[in-house]
Amino acid sequence: MYQPPQFIAKEQAHALELMRTYPFASLICNDDAGFPYVTHLPLHIEERADQLVLLGHVAKPNQHWQYLAKRPEALVTFMGPYGYLSPQIYPDLVRVPSWNYLTVHARVTATLIDDTLAKDRLLKKLIGDHEPAYAKQWMGLGTEYQHKMLSGIVGFELAVTQLNCKLKMNQHRPESHLKLHAMYEAGNENERTLASWMVKLGMVG
Repeated sequence: MYQPPQFIAKEQAHALELMRTYPFASLICNDDAGFPYVTHLPLHIEERADQLVLLGHVAKPNQHWQYLAKRPEALVTFMGPYGYLSPQIYPDLVRVPSWNYLTVHARVTATLIDDTLAKDRLLKKLIGDHEPAYAKQWMGLGTEYQHKMLSGIVGFELAVTQLNCKLKMNQHRPESHLKLHAMYEAGNENERTLASWMVKLGMVG
């Protein structure tokens, strides 16, 4: 990822907040022909002492788990809010349009999980993230049905070896900040979230 220094997140907490708020990620590795292979999926984020781990699963017919078995190193991307940046925010007219966005890229090493009990624990963590009340329904479906569903997936742990967080918010153009913030506050959901991040990053009061 192209990463100008002014857009590098100074705190890992910002990356973790984005990953937890926008957990529907893209998992990327190479297929057997060397072409990038992408699966879009939710991931559960865990902090274990000094190790950050991402947990997820794919359907067994999805060849992604086979590629990870052969080549465990992969990339995971999380896309946060984004918004158009109009040149109208500048006091002068010699400007061009751009986009602001927040994103996290994680370099990972994969370990596959195909044990039934381990996959069940993984699923319960994802259920806890997105619909805790469903856990009771899952438990009531019966062991036979649960095992049938679990046999149709392959889980994995993705140990993060490198984390890059890009907060592209026009930080290097302070003359634009007040007008940009006002424009985003009056915009769509993504843009309103960017406005709140401008406050979080100390760009506006």
